[in-house]
Amino acid sequence: MPEEDTRQRVAVPAYFTADSARKLGLHLDSIFKHLHKRKGFNGTVLVTKYDEVVYKGAFGFADFHRKDSLTTQTAFQLASVSKQFTAMAIMMLQEQGKLQYDDSVQQYIPSFPYHGITIRQLLTHQSGLPNYTYFSDELWPDRSKPITNDDVLNLMAEHKPAIYLQPNTRFNYSNTGYFILASIVEKASGVPFATFLQKHIFEPLQMNNTFTFNDELIAQTERVATGHTGGRQKRWPDYLDTVLGDKGMYSTVEDLYKWDQALYTQKLVKRETLEEAFTGTRQEKKIKEDYGFGWRIGHLESGDTVVYHAGLWHGYTTYLLRNPKDHSALIVLSNLPNGSLRYLKDIKQFLYPAQPDKPDDGEQSNVASAVYKN
Repeated sequence: MPEEDTRQRVAVPAYFTADSARKLGLHLDSIFKHLHKRKGFNGTVLVTKYDEVVYKGAFGFADFHRKDSLTTQTAFQLASVSKQFTAMAIMMLQEQGKLQYDDSVQQYIPSFPYHGITIRQLLTHQSGLPNYTYFSDELWPDRSKPITNDDVLNLMAEHKPAIYLQPNTRFNYSNTGYFILASIVEKASGVPFATFLQKHIFEPLQMNNTFTFNDELIAQTERVATGHTGGRQKRWPDYLDTVLGDKGMYSTVEDLYKWDQALYTQKLVKRETLEEAFTGTRQEKKIKEDYGFGWRIGHLESGDTVVYHAGLWHGYTTYLLRNPKDHSALIVLSNLPNGSLRYLKDIKQFLYPAQPDKPDDGEQSNVASAVYKN
């Protein structure tokens, strides 16, 4: 069956016309120009609705010292937005029969010192494992030497840092769990994690400006935004940047749009496999949001259920939200963590207002002007 025949589609309402899409784009342009000029937003953005790009823009510099302008094809470190790609690699291997979600970590990493932890618990942050960025600071002797996934696994086997919780007790967000998932991808597939992503995700989706951390690529400043401190000082990579799975991916807003669109198809995995990634797993009662496989699951004021993830790492802040109801997405990448992205809440209220009925364009304009008065 042709891929287009299996693509998930939603009906486009009569009010969403070429003219209304253009006006929405103009509103978004004024919002992000305001954020850039008044709040210091420095980064790139892409917004879609009904699978169509209604707005994309780039604001500020890739490197404040060089004063080179950002474009929507500039790559940023994705930080924890990387986790959804790690989860996808695991799902692909599960479909191929090379692993099962309830397999133990020891089936792939025999030296792993913590027993009773499964791949599923790593995916859903139920492992209770200690944070590798903390214990590596204590146990890695030479900070000038990059540390790899295997190095961290060796530290865990040798020193067995104390766990935070017993596995499957409750949700406890874990970067450690996701770097271990990347190592499991390597063991189950027989190729390096970066190679697996390139061959099975980036190349098939033509994500040509997407890659994992690589010193040579990072040095190509025309392709990659430099991370900065809030004070606009350059934030250099350090020894932890070479650990992959929880972070370490670089991409552009345009490539992430290709990723978003692929998730409405079965190019990578079957629809039922992907649906599990978007299904909540937290056991606690009275939670505001849930977590699937590499995706947070939340609710907008409009009542829509969305999947999203944010990231913060070494001078980068990132955000990717997908709303399956109207096939819309909000993708924002920044290389200046100065707090400007806290206004994302206002942008979401503008894009997904709380009115019971779909607002017409005039109503959306009123929301935007109310939120972003100078």
